[in-house]
Order: sequence, then C-alpha cells, then structure tokens
Amino acid sequence: MAQFFEVHPDNPQQRLLKQAVTLLQKGGVLAVPTDSSYALVCHLDDKAAADRLRQLRGVDDKHHLTLLCRDLSELANYARVDNRQFRLLKSATPGPFTFILEASKEVPRRLSHPSRKTIGLRLPEHACLQALLELHGAPLLATTLIPPGESQALNDAADIRERYEHQIDGVIDAGACALEPTTVIDLSEGEAEVVRLGRGNPAKLGL
Repeated sequence: MAQFFEVHPDNPQQRLLKQAVTLLQKGGVLAVPTDSSYALVCHLDDKAAADRLRQLRGVDDKHHLTLLCRDLSELANYARVDNRQFRLLKSATPGPFTFILEASKEVPRRLSHPSRKTIGLRLPEHACLQALLELHGAPLLATTLIPPGESQALNDAADIRERYEHQIDGVIDAGACALEPTTVIDLSEGEAEVVRLGRGNPAKLGL
C-alpha cells in the first residue's frame, strides 16, 4: 500500500519528505512531481528497485533511465563533460531538459545503456523535488511516469495513487505537474541532437 505525502509545492514540509527519503533508502519506488510530469524514482544503487522501475514502465535495459541531480557538480560526477558541453548544460539547467551523456565510472554498468555506455541526466526545476534530492543527498534514478501501452505522462497525484497504490511505495503530491515530458538532447556523439521535443525549448540553447 503506497504512502501518500501531501506537501506544499513551494515550501514542502521537511518532516514528510524525510519520511519519503526513508522509503527510498529501504528500496522503495516513489512517484514524485517534476517540472515536466510525474516520475518514478528510486535509490541509484538498488538493483531490485531499478528493475521495478523498468517493469512499471514496461521497458527493457535499452531504455535510458535518468539520474536526477542536485547541481552541475554532482552531474559531472556521473558523466564525461567537456567545456563546450558544460556551457550548454549551464545555460539549460535547472529546467525541463534531459541530456544523454557518456557515463562515467561512477555509474553502475547495469544502469547505463548496454551498447553505448551512456546515461540520461537532468537537473529538475521543482522546489519539492529539489528538496527531496537535498535530503536524500545523492542522485535519484528516474523514469517518466508513462503507463505501459500509453503515450501520455501522468500528472495528477490522486490518479497515480489510484492506479499504482499496490505497486509502488509512495506518492508525493505537490499539485498537478505539466503534462509534457522533458526535451531530450543527446550530447554523447559530440554535436547536440534533439531526440525528443518536450517542454524544454531547444531555441533557448541555440538548437
């Protein structure tokens, strides 16, 4: 049975977020709000939880999972980033962009793309999620909450609770999110390539 945490979108109650972090540290999978849509998240180093993420999304190991990071210095621990890429990342974050980058050795091999050794990374601009990441003290592994066989991301916590109450461990309700997923930009091959157009505007980055 999923725990339900109703928090203020701009000033989330630390007490409730600490309870959510405890669930994550115990191997839980949570639905959390982001600046694009709701996402499923778990502890980075928990293989069983990562497998549950993929199962809930209905995707295999070739699907890029994303690391949600607190800041650029943390992101740089998990990806190989040159100066040009860093400037692009700095101009786009925090915000509704996901970047595909070459994974560093800090990323467990089972989490990077099996043939390309890449990983998706992003810095979300959402007060509740930023506070959760700060309390957790490390990146969270994430995937957009799109039910298997559907194309629309979920953005209503009550709907998520009803549909996933017996499949996940918690839902953080900070109000409805945007319906669009992130814009995905692949930086792993040198030149920036927009591979999915979403809420983030590539023109902001000169793309």
